[in-house]
Amino acid sequence: MRVLLALAVAMPGFAFAAGGNGNGGTTWTNPPKPSETTKTCKGKRIWDPNKKRCVRPKKSSLNQQGLLNAARELAYAGRQQDAQAVLSAAPDQQDTLVLTYWGFTHRKLGNLELAQTYYDQALEQDPDNILARSYMGQGLVKQGKYGAALIQWKEIKARGGDGTWAEASLRNALETGATYSY
Repeated sequence: MRVLLALAVAMPGFAFAAGGNGNGGTTWTNPPKPSETTKTCKGKRIWDPNKKRCVRPKKSSLNQQGLLNAARELAYAGRQQDAQAVLSAAPDQQDTLVLTYWGFTHRKLGNLELAQTYYDQALEQDPDNILARSYMGQGLVKQGKYGAALIQWKEIKARGGDGTWAEASLRNALETGATYSY
């Protein structure tokens, strides 16, 4: 509670306003729009626009970004294990956004230590990955670790993330305890 009070005093008049980029030019500011992946495909399958049907992620013609978008959509729909199947098909497993989303899905599944491992790997490669910092910070808020979450919020701001969705969503989590699913 003291952290929340200190945060409120340090940021008078600040209103929650999501905007900006979550990470390296990729905009993750709004929930994903449902596509055929979540409307039609069941289980660990995604919509392949070239084949015009649901396929296993490894059989998909989607590129890295397309797979990340599908994983994000599935995660938002609460289908974390399906999202992980899509992540496992991503060609570059060391991509910081792939690592970030592995962390996110593991956090949502309750695997907090494993989630932290992925966030740490993402941040080791790119300390400026403000999306990883935001998701990690939101997980810390859920665990009641407000001081550690506040440190991540300050890191986001120090790394040029002030006013971005990553900063605003973590700030909102610190103020309200509510976290995001995208």
